[in-house]
Amino acid sequence: MDQKKQGFDTQKIQDKMKAIKHKVVVLSGKGGVGKSTVSANLALALVRDGYSVGLLDVDIHGPSIPKLLGVEDEKPLSSGNAIIPVEPLPGLKVMSMAFLVGDRDAPVIWRGPMKMGVIQQFLGDVEWGDLDFLIVDLPPGTGDEPLSIAQLLSSDVGAVVVTTPQDVALVSVRKSMTFVKKIGMNPLGVVENMSGFICPHCGKGVDIFKKGGGKKAAEDFDVPFLGAVPLDPLVVEVGDSGKGVLSLNKYSETMKSFESVVKKLLDVIGEKKK
Repeated sequence: MDQKKQGFDTQKIQDKMKAIKHKVVVLSGKGGVGKSTVSANLALALVRDGYSVGLLDVDIHGPSIPKLLGVEDEKPLSSGNAIIPVEPLPGLKVMSMAFLVGDRDAPVIWRGPMKMGVIQQFLGDVEWGDLDFLIVDLPPGTGDEPLSIAQLLSSDVGAVVVTTPQDVALVSVRKSMTFVKKIGMNPLGVVENMSGFICPHCGKGVDIFKKGGGKKAAEDFDVPFLGAVPLDPLVVEVGDSGKGVLSLNKYSETMKSFESVVKKLLDVIGEKKK
C-alpha cells in the first residue's frame, strides 16, 4: 500500500519513533484472553524496573487501557498541534481512543481509512518524548489496526502474542504468529495468560483452562516462551473498581509473574535490566 496516497506523514512518525528505543506490540488472535491486562501490567512492570514507557491503546472500537489503569476520567492536553498523553504515574505515558470519546456508551463506527488516520495521529502527533519502550495494545485479530501499525512502523517493531492455554485459543495464537512473521514483525515470544488459578481460601491450584498450551505453541513456532500468568480475581476486582492495576501490590503473585515475563522479554531483546 502506498502510504503517501493514504495521506500519511511517514517522516513525522519516523522522527517521533527515533526517540523510542523499543517498540513492542501486544496482540492476540481472538478476544477474551486478557491481552489488554497483559499490556497494562507489562508497562507497569517495566516502569517499576526504572524504564520510561509509553502505552498506546489502538483498540479503536473497544479501548480498555484507561479503565484498567483507573484513569478513564482523564483527558489528554494539547500544546499547539501536539497531544500531551495522560501520565498515571511518573515514567508512564498513556494514549487511548477512550480519552477522546465523550460518551462512554457511544460506539466508534469507523471504516478502515479513518482508523488508520487516528493511528497515524497517535504515533505522529502525541508527544511521547524519549522513551525506553512503547507498548502498543492492539485489538484482537489480524485486521486494520495491526496492519496499520506494521505499515507505519515497518520492521522496527517486536510482537508479543497473548493466549490462554485451551485449544480453541491456541488455534488463534498460531494464526497470530503466522501473521507476525508474514508482515515482518520481530516475534518476541508468547505469554500464556490465565494459566492456572490459586484458590485464595485453600491455596490449592486448579488448571481451569488447562496449562502449557502457550509454551507448546512457542516451541512449535521456534519463538521464546515469555512465561505464564495465573488467573487472579484481584486483577478483575481492581479493574472494575476503578482503582486500576496500578493499585496491585508489587509483591502479589500476579505482579511477580509479570516481573518474570519482563525479565525474559529484556533478555530476548538484549536490554540490560536497570
